[in-house]
Amino acid sequence: MSSLSEDPAELDRTDALGEVVVRAEAYRNWGRWGEDDVLGTLNFIDEPTRAAAARLVVEGRTVSLAQSFDEDGPQRGWKKRNNPVHTMTGTGLDHERNPDFNPHGIGGADDVIMMPLQCSTQWDGLGHIFDRGLAYNGRRAGDVVTTQGDGVTGIEHAAAVIVSRGVLLDMGRHLRPDTGELEDGYAITAADLDACIAAQGATSAVRRGDILLVRTGQLARARRNGWGEYAGGAAPGLSITTAGWLHRSEIAAIATDTWGFEVRPNEFDESFQPLHQIVIPNMGLTVGEMWDLEEIGRVCADRGRYEFLLSAPPLPITGAVGSPINPIAVL
Repeated sequence: MSSLSEDPAELDRTDALGEVVVRAEAYRNWGRWGEDDVLGTLNFIDEPTRAAAARLVVEGRTVSLAQSFDEDGPQRGWKKRNNPVHTMTGTGLDHERNPDFNPHGIGGADDVIMMPLQCSTQWDGLGHIFDRGLAYNGRRAGDVVTTQGDGVTGIEHAAAVIVSRGVLLDMGRHLRPDTGELEDGYAITAADLDACIAAQGATSAVRRGDILLVRTGQLARARRNGWGEYAGGAAPGLSITTAGWLHRSEIAAIATDTWGFEVRPNEFDESFQPLHQIVIPNMGLTVGEMWDLEEIGRVCADRGRYEFLLSAPPLPITGAVGSPINPIAVL
């Protein structure tokens, strides 16, 4: 393979590197927004895009798209990703036992949380994944992320950016109307995405600057049956062959209800997250994972309307390569 005009549906399962390289080069956005760019495809969100998204609000109803951040989460310790540990540093009992510690009987509670930034609903920043020694926009990986963090494309740069039109493609309900859940290992294709848009109707048409949400239904199954291997195990997700579709659509960001966004096991005999390798450091696409798309899926299905204002800013953690978030859909 040397070039692509359309992503072929057939893959050479024995040549992960070759399949990654041709797509990385074909769908690369390096230099598209200048050599100093730190936002990648988030540049597709401009002021008119946000204004148009705001006009989608007709009721003012809000839906949180975040999973909980607590010790009962899905993490199993891979790469030291553990569930949050929440500790109280001041309690009501402390106050009761020493009510005169502060003047005029005032008391209070405080707490601290310790957690990996990618342990629950989160964004992958542009410094999260490298491709053969390089980070987004062709920078040397070691020049971008050091022990001090991501000094170039840190997640803080996106803190005021990620507010746009959200659009839900409910692949679970579309492809498995009987259960609403895709089976683990199902690879969502570009044809699947297009068919879902056609079935859901005009409000799910994907436009430049959108934040695309893809519901597989895996989270609903994990909640019903237990976490199991939700974190890092087999999962439905996007096929590597959707890379061209994602590039042509000019979406600003994409998020799913799975741990890893792309199909697992991956589509090669030996590989690890090859679609990440294409879309983050090459395309500059911001990727969200472990979003809770259950309530918004029900709301959209009931209304037959799949678009809404979506606010999903990361915490401005200086130098971070990812961030926990509480995305809010406003309908």
